[in-house]
Amino acid sequence: MKARELGILQEKYNLGTCADAVRDILLLKGFVMRCAIVHYWLLNMRGGEKVVEALCRLLPDADVFTLFYDPDRVSDTIRRHHVRASFLQPFRKVYRSLLPLMPMAIESFDLRGYDLIISSESGPAKGVITASTARHVCYCHTPMRYLWDLYPAYRNEWTRARWKRALIAPCSNYLRLWDYASAARVDEFVSNSENVQRRVRKTYRRESRIVRPPVAVEKFYWKTPEDYYLIVSELVPYKRVDAAVRAFNRNGRKLRVVGGGPEYKALRRSAAANIEFCGRVTDEDLRQLYARCRAFLMPGEEDFGITAVEALASGKPVIALARGGALEIVPHFGSVLYDDPEGLLQAMERWDELEQGFDPRALQDYAAQFSESEFQRQMKAILFETDLEEREDRRPSFSGLAASSKLVAS
Repeated sequence: MKARELGILQEKYNLGTCADAVRDILLLKGFVMRCAIVHYWLLNMRGGEKVVEALCRLLPDADVFTLFYDPDRVSDTIRRHHVRASFLQPFRKVYRSLLPLMPMAIESFDLRGYDLIISSESGPAKGVITASTARHVCYCHTPMRYLWDLYPAYRNEWTRARWKRALIAPCSNYLRLWDYASAARVDEFVSNSENVQRRVRKTYRRESRIVRPPVAVEKFYWKTPEDYYLIVSELVPYKRVDAAVRAFNRNGRKLRVVGGGPEYKALRRSAAANIEFCGRVTDEDLRQLYARCRAFLMPGEEDFGITAVEALASGKPVIALARGGALEIVPHFGSVLYDDPEGLLQAMERWDELEQGFDPRALQDYAAQFSESEFQRQMKAILFETDLEEREDRRPSFSGLAASSKLVAS
């Protein structure tokens, strides 16, 4: 904030000049600003949607823009906001097939009059067109995987129909050009991990700050383990749940898989009787499944790995592929990592030797650093340009805001 703006707000609302008063002013500026949150689609409550939910709590008056919206599949926090879907909304049941039209749809949002835009990005959300006076911050979960680092696998291995493979190359070429060009519309990038920070630098040639995504760590708990292992994942090819199914078909141990997606039927057909597919479950049922499992499995490369943090918050160790976010967030005293995507069987043998040495309380204490309060503290510092290093006991005083809220409303 410029010094002149600071002085105007101090004089108008009779605020002091101390550090707490400056933070009051920054919060006041956020209160009177018109804010918009842009997310690729709101059709379930996965990691990206949990970030949107936390942003909605941070910016309670923000409007939400999304390509596709299913109010029955998102949280009450998101539903309480004014959510605007794109002109593609009538076709949301086939949303995965509409990728070539998404740039046009995202650019159709009218964001005139908004001062601050936060895009939540692992699709085309950052491509919104904003006013020259607005500030656009992109919280990037990852550049679009199917256009960049996973493009060869999608084209050559995971797309079975010949006609789809024939269309992938020209469509992807156009989308890559648009995706790279639209990165110039972002004023500041925020990445969810060092892994994604490297991808943003490689893909868009842009630097970014790191803010870990929020996890409601305080809601998870430990229970005496039962005899099963757990996977919580969207069932899409890059998650490599198929590798875990093959491993457990061979070792005969009990595995429970939570989640849905296009691979659900194929995985279920290939699974032996010791593997149970739970589909999508309620939040409380999910916490129970975490609490009672012997260990949590993450067989694919994750951008960050929110589910691994949820397992740690439940006091459960993590057996994970040693790539991506797992290398950053899973502690050495709470994990078994393996290098080969087909190496889960050997990792399970190492797990048998180490199982009794894991301390659930230590894992829960470690997971506390990924709380939503820490996410909000860091994002507030970026969005409102406050001091990221401020001490936790020096919180803003709302005395000035309480007296001025009527003035702002009028």
